[in-house]
Amino acid sequence: MNQTYSQSRFSLPVRLVIGILLILALSLFAFYILMNPPMTDMGLMAVFLTITAVISALAAYGAYRLGWLNLSPTIRLTLMGIYLLSGVLTFINIWMTAKLMFASLHDLLLATILLLYASGIAIVIGYFFTSALTDRINQVENAAHAITGGELETRIPVTGQDEIAQLAFTFNSMAAQLQAAAEQRRQVEQLRRDLIAWVSHDLQTPLASIRAVVEALADGVVEDAETSQRYLRTAQRDIASLSILIDDLFQMAQLDAGGLKLDLEDNSLSDLISDTLESFSETAKVNGISLQGSVTPQVDPVWMDAQRIGRVLNNLVGNALRYTPSGGQVRVKGSLLDDMVLVEVIDSGEGIPGQDLPLVFDRFYRGEKSRSRTTGGAGLGLAIARGIVEAHHGQINVESQPGKGTRFFFTLRKFEI
Repeated sequence: MNQTYSQSRFSLPVRLVIGILLILALSLFAFYILMNPPMTDMGLMAVFLTITAVISALAAYGAYRLGWLNLSPTIRLTLMGIYLLSGVLTFINIWMTAKLMFASLHDLLLATILLLYASGIAIVIGYFFTSALTDRINQVENAAHAITGGELETRIPVTGQDEIAQLAFTFNSMAAQLQAAAEQRRQVEQLRRDLIAWVSHDLQTPLASIRAVVEALADGVVEDAETSQRYLRTAQRDIASLSILIDDLFQMAQLDAGGLKLDLEDNSLSDLISDTLESFSETAKVNGISLQGSVTPQVDPVWMDAQRIGRVLNNLVGNALRYTPSGGQVRVKGSLLDDMVLVEVIDSGEGIPGQDLPLVFDRFYRGEKSRSRTTGGAGLGLAIARGIVEAHHGQINVESQPGKGTRFFFTLRKFEI
């Protein structure tokens, strides 16, 4: 949709008339104050200046109406034409005044020569400053061509405070945004390629295992019931892994599309933490890890989707148990923080290296470079957790020191927005 931006409350022709009338009035006032002429001379001067003002106004307006400014191939020629027209009009006005006022032909010729000289000097100086101005405009043009050619790092030196400087500043801002958008597209494309590679890897491993089990059972390689049951449990575990991966991918797709629907209502955070600890109690016991939880009074109820936040807790507690050695501890805490609720999952595990901390919430990130499923999932859990917490208008973060443990924490709004 086209938009027209008005830069003045008056149109160009109106501003031309106002300017000429103002100059006419000031000139007559100066003539009266400085020369104190008789009223007859004052009247003649007013008539003469009015006639020359009308001629100047008509000449300027005629050039404007004929589209002279739009016909010029370059701004340099446009400005030079303006200087030339202004010089001619100035010459005519002063020469006619001198012709009427000067009695001596010698003085009239001298005035003519001086006017020609002054007009020429004005045109030369005008050309000099016009060239300096158009050089700055050419910088913008050249930079625009460079941007069109894909050189998105191109920038224009911003000098001065005039409109061209503002244009250069705006151009640089636009170029920076284009460069950022291009970088984002590059990252998205890289992420798409990584997604295909990573998902292929994570699908291939359990599928290959299931295929081997099924083929072994179908070919009659396994004859005793105990081995058959072990093979079936292996297939069952791999199928569960596939189900989790597919569910994670679906959740990420919903988050990316903004289609994650939350069932928000007042829920008990205490019950949710208790249920989470109960579901991991056997795992913690087998691995010799102390699993504890606490919620301060007045926390409940909390405005949240209990199922989604339960998934966040499951992910954080599961990770904490996975990276905490035997004899360590994992604590889950809920407390009030002003008008928010703070949830913390603290472990005494191996910690996260400092260079990896900014990456832990990135999708497909894993602390172990081998990407082994035995020590982690597809690397989507923390990215999903961040998406769920942010969908609740909360924030999630992490603090860690290698060898001293890790603290994941997130906030939730206690009351409905």
